[in-house]
Amino acid sequence: MTSRTRVARNFINRYGEQKLRWLLQALDEGQSGQVIADEFDVSRERVRQWKNAFGRSLTLYQVHPDVQGVLETLEPA
Repeated sequence: MTSRTRVARNFINRYGEQKLRWLLQALDEGQSGQVIADEFDVSRERVRQWKNAFGRSLTLYQVHPDVQGVLETLEPA
């Protein structure tokens, strides 16, 4: 059993499957650590640990369409 599996099983034993699903959804939606911590009556540090154990954050930078339009009107370099 991996560490992540053990943490997930311990979480489910303590809070239940529905709360794990709620937590994962909240993390996916970018809810603040404080909001999540308040829901479970834990510290933000505990939320950060769960976040790292249950998945990973990805950052995406997307050029705004207005800026892309400006680039498309320019002559090739």
